[in-house]
Amino acid sequence: MSHLTIDTLVIGSGPGGYVAALRSAQLGMKTAIVEREQIGGVCTHVGCIPSKALIGEAHRYKWREQRNCEVASVFFEDAQAFKQAVVNKQAGGVRYLLKNAGVTILEGEARFLDDHTAAVTQSGTEQKVSFVNAILATGSRPIELKALPFGERILSSTEALSLSQVPTSLVVIGGGYIGVELGQMYAKFGTKVTILEGGEQVLPGFEADLAAPVIRQLNADGITIVTEAIAVKAEQDADGLTIHYLKNEEPHLIRAEFALVTVGRKPNTDGSLGLEQIGLQVTARGLIETDQQCQTAIPHIFAIGDITGGPALAHKASYEAKVAAEAIAGKPAVVDYKAMPLVVFSEPELASVGLTETESKAAGIPVITGKSSFSINGRALALKETEGFVKIIADQASGIVKGAQIVGAEASTLISELALAIEMGATVEDLALTIHPHPTLGEIIMEAAENAVRTITVHRKKEQKV
Repeated sequence: MSHLTIDTLVIGSGPGGYVAALRSAQLGMKTAIVEREQIGGVCTHVGCIPSKALIGEAHRYKWREQRNCEVASVFFEDAQAFKQAVVNKQAGGVRYLLKNAGVTILEGEARFLDDHTAAVTQSGTEQKVSFVNAILATGSRPIELKALPFGERILSSTEALSLSQVPTSLVVIGGGYIGVELGQMYAKFGTKVTILEGGEQVLPGFEADLAAPVIRQLNADGITIVTEAIAVKAEQDADGLTIHYLKNEEPHLIRAEFALVTVGRKPNTDGSLGLEQIGLQVTARGLIETDQQCQTAIPHIFAIGDITGGPALAHKASYEAKVAAEAIAGKPAVVDYKAMPLVVFSEPELASVGLTETESKAAGIPVITGKSSFSINGRALALKETEGFVKIIADQASGIVKGAQIVGAEASTLISELALAIEMGATVEDLALTIHPHPTLGEIIMEAAENAVRTITVHRKKEQKV
């Protein structure tokens, strides 16, 4: 058995793991990264990157289909090839960055022998690795329902991104962001899509006014939405499957070619990783508890990404990766999630950062809001993308930006300006006074900020009279 001695061992090469390894190497530590499947992890191969490639292709197909110049089956084959090319390029880029930084890449499955030693196994061969510190970034996988186990016509998001042909019909179990994104993508390719959501609205967690434009577009895309619906059984045959579900405790059934289950993700802390060998406990949900430096109960072992608390977001994992690596290097880095954006690549796109109006009221924080519509923006009109709005939440007294929500074209890009505003403690007046180029969608942010400034001014005048 060969033996490698290093400073930092990173387990998992997704957007948390590879960023952690890169930052560790940049800080002068001898670093190795272990990956049991594919370098780049779930996000690169079966998550963020391929889904956004196919979503982009679905938009392009819809545009061309409306002009009667493309057949779905032919276009979809090309879309899958394009998707795979993007994935391959991204994965190759991750591998190049790691090698260029001097990170040792170990392809195999890691198992802790003790809290300073791990074994990496591949194809029957084993390598022992001694480390000073370790960063766990093992990610997550789709949750499997007992009533609808994955296989054949019951798909997880992984299989849904790799179908060779466009399904004639698809039932999506779970109306969260993954279900909405993939359901809408297939609907644009011509699939008859039905979403079964257990809650009162699809996109749970988003305020109703923010989700409303997306729901309208889902309906326009021909998607049937059934809320307060619980799937209880699936019957598969050669031609398709039948999903049995309950709504208002009454039984219903629906027939489709495939079912896609998107009810959440499960942290990869079980299996052969060997956390019990080193006495590292997990919660009932399989999560690892960490402190503000991503440090676990074992001081020299850190955990980041989907295996820790909070939303399962690729950019959260990458952010925590830098904090963990810098903490190991002795730097005073700590996590601060107040400006962590959340994005849904639906049509129109959704994005949120910081506090919502509902959360502010629940916490007893006096706030004002500034809102502006895409429908009056020159760039949105030119793009024929007039659905949506920007809403800014600011402290009532100081005007400091506490949160923002966007629904509309390019919301995923626009939200970064508002995340920066929260991070730097900017006020709505700062945003209003920032010169935004014309005509751009960014002007909607400026106008929402101007409306917030006017509201604050009125409020201050009222206070002065009292």
